[in-house]
Amino acid sequence: MTVKKSSDSLIVMTELVLPNDTNLFENLMGGRLMYWMDIAAALAGSKHCNAPVVTASVDNISFTNPIKLGNVVHIEAKVTRAFHTSMEVYLKVWGEDIIQQYRYTSNEAYYTFVALDPNGKPRLVPQLEPETPQEKELFDGALRRRQLRLILAGKMKPGDASELKALFMNV
Repeated sequence: MTVKKSSDSLIVMTELVLPNDTNLFENLMGGRLMYWMDIAAALAGSKHCNAPVVTASVDNISFTNPIKLGNVVHIEAKVTRAFHTSMEVYLKVWGEDIIQQYRYTSNEAYYTFVALDPNGKPRLVPQLEPETPQEKELFDGALRRRQLRLILAGKMKPGDASELKALFMNV
């Protein structure tokens, strides 16, 4: 199986915040943004493995700044690390006021996807080779984040988390 680059999976999605996307304060609803983020992340994952993917988990999403009615949403998604049948996708989100001409950070998150074969069963995904310093940092942190996800889901014991032992045990 070939090794791919993080940049090969890059997806940039742009949406306009319309009245139906907002709450009573004319801010983009968090659920709508998460929906768009899930689409962008799934596209990045599918692009990486040339297969359909399903969402396995979504890490904590904290909103830094609201995105207002009439503003533009930019979502950047790319695979940060591939494991056996799953991959982590990092997302950065910006709002843009195109009238005032400024961009502002909204949030970031990590999604995990599993690739599926034609029978709907998990399949192997190509490994990923980071290139830039930021990609290497995201790649290195992905194993720690994965182990933390598995511990929180009850699928791994803290003592088995090789990357996290210092956080959970007296070493």
